[in-house]
Amino acid sequence: MNVYEITLKVYLLKSINVEEAQQKIAELIDKSLAKNSEFLELHNKNIFKNYCFNSFYPIDKSGIYKADNVYTVKLRTISKELGQYLNNVLSNEYTDYIKGLVTDIRIIPKKHIEKIYSITPLILKNDDGYWKNFLSFEEFEKRIKENLIKKYNFISNEKLDENFDLYTFIEIKNKKPIATSYKGKRILGDKVNIVISDDIRAQELAYMALGTGLGEMNARGQGFVNFSWL
Repeated sequence: MNVYEITLKVYLLKSINVEEAQQKIAELIDKSLAKNSEFLELHNKNIFKNYCFNSFYPIDKSGIYKADNVYTVKLRTISKELGQYLNNVLSNEYTDYIKGLVTDIRIIPKKHIEKIYSITPLILKNDDGYWKNFLSFEEFEKRIKENLIKKYNFISNEKLDENFDLYTFIEIKNKKPIATSYKGKRILGDKVNIVISDDIRAQELAYMALGTGLGEMNARGQGFVNFSWL
């Protein structure tokens, strides 16, 4: 398994509120996927999409990403075919808000990962809303690990032995939930810092998470993580 990282430079045609940034970037990606029958089918299926992306960089402290400025977005995927496709098409894609400019692609090297940490909020979906309303912290931790294992099993078509420690330390970095906009609703999530254990399975899941994201709604720009090597 390899993680492919695409660096996309974009030009904003209109200003975008920080809470709507992920939605607007997703619209650009969705438009590209819709032009290919195979990837359109992937987009429409209720399955793990195996890609994720962060928000605009540099961060604008005003809370508004401004029109007529150039920003960088990083996308990651474990699919070589999807990575190559997006690298080829996104530089020519546009929406009412965003115009793609240039792309570059690389494989993230496999090294011992010390920790992963959130760039965009980790989302756990539930009918009852934000997870703190119905889950303990221990259950929250369990959901994170279970979600990663489900993704791994789906990707590898194997069943991973779950009897291992994924991490040695985990913390929530924000003092209050972080809101993002999705289909006219405000979704609440959290940014986490996770120190990964030395177990080979934990290391494999952590590397995979760089390309798939943590938690849910990864193809909507949630759960994107960065990493530190040992």
